[in-house]
Amino acid sequence: MPGLIASITLLLACGDNANTTTTSPETGVASVDSVVRNPMKDAYFGETHVHTAYSLDAYIGGARLRPEDAYRFAMGEEVLSHDIKMRINTPLDFCAVTDHAEYLGEMYSMMTPGAPGNDHEATTAIRNAKTYEEAMGLFTKYVAGNNRGAKPTHPEFYQGEATTKSGWKEIQAATEKYYKPGKFTTLHAFEWSSAPGGANLHRNIIFRTSAVTDLPMSSYEIPREEALWAWLKKENEAGHTVLAIPHNSNASKGKMFDENDVNGNPVTADYARTRQEYEPLIEMMQIKGNSEVVPRFWAEDEFANFENATTLEKYSGRTYLEKNFVRYGLKKGLEYETTLGVNPYKYGFAGGTDNHNGLAGNTGDDNYSVGSHGLADLTAENRATKAVDGWAEAYDINPGALTGVWAPANTREDIYDAMKAKETFATSGVRIKCRMFGGFDLSASYASYADMVKAGQATAVPMGSDLPIAAAGKKPAFLVWAAKDPNGPGLDRIQIIKGWIENGKMKEKIYNVAASDGRSIDADGKVANINAPIDPKTGAFNASLGASELMAVWTDPSFDASQHAFYYMRVLQLPTARWTFYDKLRAGVKFPKEVPDAIVERAWGSPIWYTAKQSK
Repeated sequence: MPGLIASITLLLACGDNANTTTTSPETGVASVDSVVRNPMKDAYFGETHVHTAYSLDAYIGGARLRPEDAYRFAMGEEVLSHDIKMRINTPLDFCAVTDHAEYLGEMYSMMTPGAPGNDHEATTAIRNAKTYEEAMGLFTKYVAGNNRGAKPTHPEFYQGEATTKSGWKEIQAATEKYYKPGKFTTLHAFEWSSAPGGANLHRNIIFRTSAVTDLPMSSYEIPREEALWAWLKKENEAGHTVLAIPHNSNASKGKMFDENDVNGNPVTADYARTRQEYEPLIEMMQIKGNSEVVPRFWAEDEFANFENATTLEKYSGRTYLEKNFVRYGLKKGLEYETTLGVNPYKYGFAGGTDNHNGLAGNTGDDNYSVGSHGLADLTAENRATKAVDGWAEAYDINPGALTGVWAPANTREDIYDAMKAKETFATSGVRIKCRMFGGFDLSASYASYADMVKAGQATAVPMGSDLPIAAAGKKPAFLVWAAKDPNGPGLDRIQIIKGWIENGKMKEKIYNVAASDGRSIDADGKVANINAPIDPKTGAFNASLGASELMAVWTDPSFDASQHAFYYMRVLQLPTARWTFYDKLRAGVKFPKEVPDAIVERAWGSPIWYTAKQSK
């Protein structure tokens, strides 16, 4: 078949080698130097976006879990969230608590007896709020109405930089306490939450080591992203190695991939270089929706209708635009590569929850019993009838996503370096593993995952990388591999999404490159769908169909060495029950008819880019 060299379904073990550590006899703490490293790299799953009681909006909603509770939950320990016992379905490998920098000082005052501002009238009112109506009134006054206004600023009970530093130190202490190299990695982090005119331009700020800033910067001190990049540059120069991950672009009101800078001037090459340097990843999905694509602008993508959260348009004057979405941004980046010589949107993929209960990585649809935003969606009745105020109807929210990284060991430096290198993938909350290599000297097939990885590491580039300039007559081949979630259904297929610039126009095409259950793929890369519905009474998934693993070697049949292009993989599993199905089953609530009972969970691998040789 043209372009499809091989499509092989394998039933193999994943081949991942668990890291181990030794401990110091003096301290009992594992040493980074003692962690066993795997040169073939392992997949690690983590949370890069969670809020605890140190975020004012979370606290107003009733969150009382602190950073150390979020880490304990991520590691598999039981915690009490809103007086309900909660435990994560599958523990994480790494976690970054990302409380809002805008409120670290205020929350230190709020939660620390005797701290400056602890007895302020406003802090007392917030602490004593009990009902949903009280909480939403306070949220509007101190959060939504302020942050999305013309001149956002600290509330009147803010007691100055000293309290921000104190709050940051408390979070740092928890982050250090729960770091267990080789077993569980904690990353120092915070959120910068700029929202001009209600456009979500938030970024999560992630540090490589314990060498971090003394004073986290909020959008009150640094209103827009270009000034944030300047601050990140200074932090890096000071030895605080750091990067930023932009949030869900679906709520950005066209500003995430804008044609102009913050001053309204056209994007320049310097702008593009700076953005690429400090923002290697973008959040593909979180509780407020999937930002890859929506059917409105991608009608030809049969799997675009997935956790689109379109009721975001009901709030803050948002309208879904094509340029709100990641696939558009990737294509627009290629266009800038043509006109500026540099791509500002050369993003790898990350996923997070944005959970505001402190439940890091709580992405199981069957474990969504307390929702994600405190009193707003705490009960099944609220999830069926109320909104997560300022964002979307509660039924349109989902449990969130995860970040996967390929790294030689589970340490801070290794997890961070994988993020910086974009050797990452995002999942819609499941534990699907996926991996891709691209190159010009690959074989037509490989006998095993291990053989594939060895070939990829020796003669190709991993996801997140750039292909070399093609030699005359050469076409790139891509090695793709995916393994199912151990607790989920089988895999349906692997797709490669290609975007390119042709005659100055942005184009894209979706190829199915591996399929389960013996289905053939035609010359145009299409494959028949598989019928595997959930059990309508219990929500159980079909356990007899689908693949444990899929692997293929695919060559682009329409490659043109003169065209800039990107390629990323998307892995689809068989349907599973959505959280709304479980709420109907357990609590008898009713949702609007358009709310699905089943969803197709997925994973997205970071792109590989081809940059054509520029004519002089």
